[in-house]
Amino acid sequence: MSRRIGSTSSRRTTVPDSVFKQALDLESIKVKKFVLIHGEGFGAWCWYKTIALLEEVGLFPIALDLMGSGINVADADSITKMADYAKPLVDYLRSLPEEEKVIMVGHSCGGAVISYAIECCPEKVSKAIFLSATMVSDGQRPFDVFAEELGSTEIFLKESQSVTYGNGKVNPPTSLFLEKQQIKGLYFNQTTPKDVALAMLLMRPIPLGPIMEKLSLSQENYGKCKRYFIQTLDSHALSPDIQEKLVRENPPAGVYKIKASDHCPFFSKPQSLHKMLLEIAQIP
Repeated sequence: MSRRIGSTSSRRTTVPDSVFKQALDLESIKVKKFVLIHGEGFGAWCWYKTIALLEEVGLFPIALDLMGSGINVADADSITKMADYAKPLVDYLRSLPEEEKVIMVGHSCGGAVISYAIECCPEKVSKAIFLSATMVSDGQRPFDVFAEELGSTEIFLKESQSVTYGNGKVNPPTSLFLEKQQIKGLYFNQTTPKDVALAMLLMRPIPLGPIMEKLSLSQENYGKCKRYFIQTLDSHALSPDIQEKLVRENPPAGVYKIKASDHCPFFSKPQSLHKMLLEIAQIP
């Protein structure tokens, strides 16, 4: 099994974690199913708080494991293309009843995955929400989003001590596994020790092929989807400046900001994230 089931003006909104009084009108939410897509190294497990909060208000979240992630048994070194990495998501969308649509949420490199899925199945996606994510443009690689902080591909791979060459060193590296201190510094600078401990147990190597692949995104498919971007203002993995650059170069329908959140608000600011998801869901 690859999935785990839990039961054009640009707006900018900042929601504090403490108080955001919002009367939820469930009837105003036409699409009640959320598909939650994790980022690099994570799995469906990272959404456990978000799943619980969405279910509490009567919505239907589902979190999927991408290939080589979570409980999916594929080896990260065997995943060379975005089509392989995103297969559990695309297969799920294609399995839906003909008239059913979903709201997709993609975190970090999961942003590129949901972009690919929109291109494949545009008729199945009502809205796409990019959570501190690689909201790439046509012809761009997910890795390019991180290049300003990590350096060029060549420099990054040369200096990294944690890459695996599954096909031999004469071929490109196939996966990356970050060290514990790197993971803490990049992803969890505002996350509780309990959630950090959970992540340390469950994170897996990152397939490099998909994030080094240039995506082909058309105006006819990807371009027609309503996109929203949620910025995390204390992210060390994707700085606020880079997130601003993403929304400037590829403007979404709305931009939201979570204060004092690291790269993983599903851990560090779950209530703020939940309230933003509800607000976006209620937009016609």
